[in-house]
Amino acid sequence: MSLPEPSWPPGPAPGAKVLSLDAAQRAVAAAPAPRILAIGGGKGGIGKSLVATSLAVEYVRRGQRVVLVDCDLGGANLHTLLGMACPRETLSDFIQRRVEQLADLAVPTPLPQLRLISSARNSIQAANLMHQQKMRLIRAVRRLDADLVIIDLGAGTHYNVVDFFLLAHHGLLVVVPEPTSVENAYRFLKAAFLRKVKAVDFAEGLKGLVRDALKEREHRAMSPVELIEVVSARSPGAGAALREQLAAFRPLLLVNQVREPADAMLGEGMCLAARKLFGLEMTYLGHLRHSEHIWRTMRATRRPFIEQRGTPFASDLAALARRLDGVEAAAGVP
Repeated sequence: MSLPEPSWPPGPAPGAKVLSLDAAQRAVAAAPAPRILAIGGGKGGIGKSLVATSLAVEYVRRGQRVVLVDCDLGGANLHTLLGMACPRETLSDFIQRRVEQLADLAVPTPLPQLRLISSARNSIQAANLMHQQKMRLIRAVRRLDADLVIIDLGAGTHYNVVDFFLLAHHGLLVVVPEPTSVENAYRFLKAAFLRKVKAVDFAEGLKGLVRDALKEREHRAMSPVELIEVVSARSPGAGAALREQLAAFRPLLLVNQVREPADAMLGEGMCLAARKLFGLEMTYLGHLRHSEHIWRTMRATRRPFIEQRGTPFASDLAALARRLDGVEAAAGVP
């Protein structure tokens, strides 16, 4: 049966204004270029890095200038997928102010229109960013000279991972057809929404309501719908404000490593479950079929993007890029 197509740097000076996460989100939304796509997931080993690299290559093939940012802080691997040695200077040099301009870290790759900013390897300092360090990095990403910036995030629901997912024009959540991956994806979505709510510059009264509601359920994670219900019971206006935040949270979903037709149905099922359980609307972009040839190529540390041409994976990838362009056009992303 065929598958359907688918040492820490000093803190800010006294009195200096530090950009909040919410303010940074508004700035990204207003920025004309570059487009920013963050690729995340709640679990490691699901192919996020291959998806990020492959999408970058696909958009270069379409004539766009792309910067690929390895934001798996402390666990860099994108250079390996591109058949490159790890660059001498990495994100840790920018974070610790040994390099002032992030663009200076963007090194050429085997593809002329694609540049790579590598993450640090085994760097505790890079993996545990302070707030001002993170905001400085986010602002620098927005200033990169490119048509598209693709950010490959680390696994899990750490604030650094979730914040970069939220601050992109689009956040793409990758899952594989495994129960643990699906479970972690839902956990990631809940964590991302609650992080988004906590970061919003609400009036102090609403902040207090949200804080109290979350404390009442500290023994377990509260879903977006539950949070809205609790807050609405105390303040209908505050509940309406939270509903606006939920409506604005529209992550994208990709099912990776599809091996059989039933796997391809996972995405629609997850979108339906997210709608029912969380009141959250996700956009399903489709699937990428598993390719033994590509995975063997990765294990042999050869460049997998060279091996993709003419494969079902390449066909799925092209369809994914077309759907992503359609979502951006509908959202008014330049």
